[in-house]
Amino acid sequence: MSQVQGFLDQLGARQPLDAEPSWIAARRQAGAARFEAVGFPGRKDEEWKYTDVSAIARQSFTLADSNELSAEQCDAFSIGIDAYRLVFVDGIFNSSLSDVDALGSDVTVEPLSRALADNHEAVGGQLGRLNNVDFSPFSALNTAFMGEGAVIRIGRRVVLDKPVYLLFVSRHHETPVMSHPRILIDAASQSQVTVIEHYTGDSEAANLTNVVSEVFTGKGAQVVHYRLQEAATSEFHISSLHIEQTRDSHFRSFNLNLGAAIARNDIVAELNDENAVCDYYGLFFGRGRQHMDNHTKVHHNAPRTFSNENYKGILDDRARGVFNGLVHIKRDAQQVRGYQSNANLLLSDRAEIDTKPELLIYADDVQCSHGTTTGQLDEKAIFALRARGIDEAMARGLLTLAFAGEVMESVTLPSIATRIERAVAGKLPDRFNLQDLVEAADA
Repeated sequence: MSQVQGFLDQLGARQPLDAEPSWIAARRQAGAARFEAVGFPGRKDEEWKYTDVSAIARQSFTLADSNELSAEQCDAFSIGIDAYRLVFVDGIFNSSLSDVDALGSDVTVEPLSRALADNHEAVGGQLGRLNNVDFSPFSALNTAFMGEGAVIRIGRRVVLDKPVYLLFVSRHHETPVMSHPRILIDAASQSQVTVIEHYTGDSEAANLTNVVSEVFTGKGAQVVHYRLQEAATSEFHISSLHIEQTRDSHFRSFNLNLGAAIARNDIVAELNDENAVCDYYGLFFGRGRQHMDNHTKVHHNAPRTFSNENYKGILDDRARGVFNGLVHIKRDAQQVRGYQSNANLLLSDRAEIDTKPELLIYADDVQCSHGTTTGQLDEKAIFALRARGIDEAMARGLLTLAFAGEVMESVTLPSIATRIERAVAGKLPDRFNLQDLVEAADA
């Protein structure tokens, strides 16, 4: 049995939708056919040349048949934030742990399975419009198994009072499972919403999560999107986020990666109208033999559009990171500003980073820049902190956290910021003031 066929054979075990519309079945078949035709990406594929996914292809994954999770376990996995919440266990929606009861009539937050059953026509026009089966083999695979995930719709001029929190929990199984969540976010004109995708689970889990998210912003809409990836270091996490922006809209992405044996993140924004603004903030922290691959693209398709990107990579032990960022300015897209920066910190002589920032410019009235740096901790700064009574491990942790600070300062949700800070630097005693210590080390 081929590696591809082993995945496709699981389609028969998929939980069927009630009275599945013909268009869903057709798209599912198109996804399966595309995946069968192209197979898993290899090192000869330019977009995947630094990332070997053969470990995923060799594995035998099944589909989960249970979404059991106690309230206590859910709370332990959660970031503990006041939010409208949908909970998924191994890709299966858990209604008892979810809470969206207080939403108003102009807001919809519901599992994809319910949206498809209740009003599939409204979903069908957008689902797959930005990310179709041709984007990547994993997008095709996601489409083949499409059926669960989340649909978030924010009405015109609605400012949502709390974030929407999508919690995806991965459990340990003797035979690893796979899930293929599909997320659709539609923010109407002048609306405002914050959405959090959080991926976490058992430390022994070895599952595959393959998620596709699509975001549509109306005129003047503001969307803040967090992706916090804390999967077990034996898991595989593939994600793709596509955004379509209209006039005066503002999209902010926080792509925060701490977990998974192999993590691949694709983010693509289409700035289609004047005064559309897109901000990318990224932080990836790899240890052991983790492999973290980030591919970002911003397409400036209209004049007077603006983008800013700041990605930080921290790699320890034998971890490997990849950053490939493209800013593409099309012909006649004048008066565009596009900035891109990727800085990397290697905490070990065996850690590796492959970085490739790119500008592709076909207009002449633009302001653009890109750059990348790679370095190690300053031993003089470590010595200066140790001279002030701080042990070496904490000194290194503080300086590592300071390196990530430029991204973390933009994170406005304390529960997420604290989680990242503890992962990067450990639990810091309250008496330490990070900024004062960094300034002292620089003195």
